Amino acid sequence: MNGASREALAAARERLDALTDVTTVDATRLADELAAVTALLDREVSLRRVLTDPAQPGEAKAELVRRLIGGQVSGSAADLVSGTVRSRWSQPRDLVDALEELANVADLTAAQQAGRLDSVEDELFRFGRIISSSTELRAALTSRSAGASAKTELLRRLLGGRAAATTERLVTRLVTVPRGRSLEAGIEGLSKLAAERRDRTVAVVTSAVPLSDTQKRRLGAALAKLYGRTMHLNLDVDPAVVGGIRVQVGDEVINGSVADRLEDAARRMAG
Repeated sequence: MNGASREALAAARERLDALTDVTTVDATRLADELAAVTALLDREVSLRRVLTDPAQPGEAKAELVRRLIGGQVSGSAADLVSGTVRSRWSQPRDLVDALEELANVADLTAAQQAGRLDSVEDELFRFGRIISSSTELRAALTSRSAGASAKTELLRRLLGGRAAATTERLVTRLVTVPRGRSLEAGIEGLSKLAAERRDRTVAVVTSAVPLSDTQKRRLGAALAKLYGRTMHLNLDVDPAVVGGIRVQVGDEVINGSVADRLEDAARRMAG
């Protein structure tokens, strides 16, 4: 997103945070309701065009939303969606993407409230690694001939009782309603949202051998100093890694002797 849509999403995220700070709001239910509205607008092209038409008054669009979904979702969800359509969107699809993101953030908020956000982050990372290493599983979960119910059942067998309920919900929604994304891109997006929820940045660390607790602490501290924020380390082991370790933060990759490179970068920043 860019321009008006980015600003509209930021405002919607603030409204969501304000809603979920109220203990009487069920964040999991809110996530389900936002996901249902996302599915509706994803199907109804003409409706999302009306709701993002800059020529239409914001209050008129909000009233249309209340008439359409007011009796089917909670007041919190209706108010949030109504507020969202009042904003200006650069293109109709951005509204749908934003509502989907709000649904995912609401689910992650529920996990955070339950003290399970760390587990969800780790489980999403591990699931992504499983997908990348199993072409058969990936094919089953992305097959166009397999229905949503079959994919849901497969995920239930894979994750049920082994992962947090939030993880299963997020992955199931991604797999059954991919909206044109690859499975890998979807998992990466969910991982980033989980990290943002804790105001952290994810560093994917691949090492030739498992890192000791001391090494993990030192690496986390060095990365935090370099990037100026707390880092969440997603750890993977691959004996083929050149130089013994590989660190990826967003699009930036550090290969080889990470300690030397981090120290050198820190010195340059200080100087």
